[in-house]
Amino acid sequence: MLLRNVTLWDGCGSGYSSDYDAVRILPDGTLQCTTSDDRINNEPAKDLAGAYVIPGLIDAHIHLCLDPEESDPFAHGKVPETIQLKAMALRAKKMVEAGITAARDLGGGQWLELKIRDAILAGEIPGPRLICAGQPITSPGGHCHFWGGEAEDTAAAMAVIARQAEAGVDLIKVMATGGNITPGSKPMDAQFDGAVMQSIVNEANRLGYSVAAHCHGTDGIRHAAHAGVTTIEHCSWVGPNGWGKHFDLDLAKDIARAGIWISPTVNAGWGRHLTNENYMAAMNTRYQTMKSSGCQFIASTDSGIPNVFHEDLPKALAVYQAVAAFSNVETLRSATSDCALALGLENVTGRVKDGLSADLMILSESPLSDLRALQKPLEIYARGAAVLSS
Repeated sequence: MLLRNVTLWDGCGSGYSSDYDAVRILPDGTLQCTTSDDRINNEPAKDLAGAYVIPGLIDAHIHLCLDPEESDPFAHGKVPETIQLKAMALRAKKMVEAGITAARDLGGGQWLELKIRDAILAGEIPGPRLICAGQPITSPGGHCHFWGGEAEDTAAAMAVIARQAEAGVDLIKVMATGGNITPGSKPMDAQFDGAVMQSIVNEANRLGYSVAAHCHGTDGIRHAAHAGVTTIEHCSWVGPNGWGKHFDLDLAKDIARAGIWISPTVNAGWGRHLTNENYMAAMNTRYQTMKSSGCQFIASTDSGIPNVFHEDLPKALAVYQAVAAFSNVETLRSATSDCALALGLENVTGRVKDGLSADLMILSESPLSDLRALQKPLEIYARGAAVLSS
């Protein structure tokens, strides 16, 4: 299939391509950049009349097992597996139809997201390419302990990692701090000391896994960063004085020097803050200071938590751009090529580049001019197959 007469953004550049105005989707589901007059042997072609083609979006932090309309964190584990799998499959379908063609699932208790991952790759159900962490490592009674990853010491943490490896996960998740949805858990508190965190990262890396660390409190951020995790989730800088009140510039520089990515989980609901001038000024300053320190960011929503829907990344990106004071191009890179690089998918997806997966969004308006264009896709292709057609 040749998609002709398009305006192409490759996922990396500062503007649209001046070399290519067509994309060929090959039989194996990969793509080739070309020109509109390069039609081979009357192959099927579609004239898109100047529509915009960009890489499919990537959400770096989702929870497919969670129902965003359910506020009780314990309720999800009580849903029968067959019903849960049907609900998860529907969420995955909504995601890919919204243009989210890849995502990283960062936690569940029964490894059901791995079944969804495999069914999607087998072509049995529609959905984004998934990489999954399984049960997060947490302290006894700690954040999301109900998912089964409790560890009171290094030996217990090693056992949790071994259990995830046996289940077939793609990476390891650790709760470096407490969180919001777990009763009795405090976001500012570090759940593991530096030595345990280092042992977790070392063992995960030995087995070939990257490590995502849930980090609200500054102490936990420090332990995770100095242990060498791959991504820091949330990065909320929480301490005794409140959220965002304990930003540490030297630690931000350490994060940058280590090449650790920040996954800030800004969702569409943060739009309620956009008219709060003091809040926005503080957030803009913090993000720009981290950026100036060399920190790198990837787009993420924490979808599945209450009122954060799995398909909402296209809505969230405009909010994320405003909160962080990033340019539209920086924001889009964080949800495409940069996100793919952080997740180890750079040779698979995240760009419109020869040989990569044909994961594409077709838009009627320019996303480089207005990120809200992402909310109105004309067509979506995932691994070369049309999942939404105009």
